[in-house]
Amino acid sequence: MQHRPTIRFHGAAGTVTGSCFAIETAGGLILVDCGMFQGSKTEKELNYRPFPFDPESVVAVVLTHAHIDHAGLLPKLARFGYRGPIYATGGTMDLCSVMLPDSAHIQEYEVEQLNRRNRRRSRVQVEPIYDATDAALVLTQFRPVRLRQWQEIAQDVRVRFWNAGHLLGSASIEMEIGQGRDLLRLLFSGDIGSGFKLLQHDPEAPAGFDYVVCESTYGGTDRLDTTDIGRRRILAQEVSTASRHRDGALIIPSFAVERTQELLADLIFLMETGDIPSCPIIIDSPLAIRATDIFEKHRDDLENGDLLVRAIRSKNVRFTQTVEQSKAVDFVRGFHIVIAASGMCEAGRIRHRLKNWLWREEGTVLLVGFQAAGTLGRILQDGAATVRIQGDEISVRANIRSIDVYSGHADGAELSSWLAGRLPVRYAVFLVHGEEEAMEAMARRAAALVGDEHVYRPRLDSAFRLDADGPVDISQAGPPPRIDPQQAGHRDWNNDYQTLLLDLQAELRNAADDKARGVVIRKIRRALEE
Repeated sequence: MQHRPTIRFHGAAGTVTGSCFAIETAGGLILVDCGMFQGSKTEKELNYRPFPFDPESVVAVVLTHAHIDHAGLLPKLARFGYRGPIYATGGTMDLCSVMLPDSAHIQEYEVEQLNRRNRRRSRVQVEPIYDATDAALVLTQFRPVRLRQWQEIAQDVRVRFWNAGHLLGSASIEMEIGQGRDLLRLLFSGDIGSGFKLLQHDPEAPAGFDYVVCESTYGGTDRLDTTDIGRRRILAQEVSTASRHRDGALIIPSFAVERTQELLADLIFLMETGDIPSCPIIIDSPLAIRATDIFEKHRDDLENGDLLVRAIRSKNVRFTQTVEQSKAVDFVRGFHIVIAASGMCEAGRIRHRLKNWLWREEGTVLLVGFQAAGTLGRILQDGAATVRIQGDEISVRANIRSIDVYSGHADGAELSSWLAGRLPVRYAVFLVHGEEEAMEAMARRAAALVGDEHVYRPRLDSAFRLDADGPVDISQAGPPPRIDPQQAGHRDWNNDYQTLLLDLQAELRNAADDKARGVVIRKIRRALEE
């Protein structure tokens, strides 16, 4: 092989979100995923900056699944010149057809709100990352692929998709580069689902690779009870406790796609069996409603598809499509459950529901998925006494609860088992999609399978040449990383600033009198002068 392939990790490296791996081959530049960064403001700002490659130079994109941290920047890719194919499963295509326009709508709406505030403050106007036109354009570039069937995507490059068990349409992607004795075999795990997911079949993939790029989101976690019975028992306990407040509400921030549908199916099952009281369940997310229609369409591809359909049609379930219907949720009386996006509380209608319930002791907020560092969900999970939402300071008096049995990701033991099934791995396992602690734990698990010398932890924008005898780090030969890799996957200055503002306001509010408040202000001024 005269041209040695290279791989660059332009996202999900040292952090969980922003999945984007660029593989340079003799046949051209190929992307695996093109996802949006979530988390701290420092990471989210990467969404607005230029790609670290020329979009017009990309010859093909292969997409593991539809989640926004894997697919969310595809419209931006099209906006800046990419016109090639995007290969994905039928389920992924259907979900992207509603998720990408929804993402564009959220960005346009939030930028409009921000620019309104900026005009009042004489600040520069900003533009959304992309708009509805870009989302519509990129959807025309999707090309369907079937599981387990080879698809040629560039000269001497072909791929094959395998069920990843994470989400409707989700896949691990097998890639072969070259021919004959020069053939390289790679596997990109995508997000691997738990073997106990309600709606998905178990993940699968072949064995024997030169390189495996493996997620590590929950690499340090061993869930104690993730069976159907155990999961429902844990959920029932949370609902029963929250329902003791007869005029309260259980607010569940949830990803609109699959997590919402799983929760809905289990809640109705528990009501039918009498394990939780019957009450209204309000799905307050237009995206979740559209996604639910897609799940119903693909029910024959799902495990427990009939259970989901029965839940969707239950008399207890209400859907809020319009803004007016959503606002009316604040006036519902009696105990009720609201499921609203987004799952990390970063955007969407969940922020309105939190503004209405966080300050009320009769409210319960149940976090049911991974909360990335720097997100409002993580801040609540970490026990903040006050938070800022849309510029307003909100006291946290509601009961903040967290359960981990609805994660779409395999835990550490399941990831280790999945990786063991891919052996032998000849050269390297690259660990991605993980914060530092989880990745280090997964590295120990992987080292037990392939040896420590074959386990790599790429950082943001790092690059490796895939030589005949293993990977060579060529990061120093390329452009510098877009941000300090140490900032990825951590709280940033903006998180610390917001916390400082809240702490200062609490200090002034709790001071004995105006004289004491003056002392606090003078101390801060002296610190600034120094």
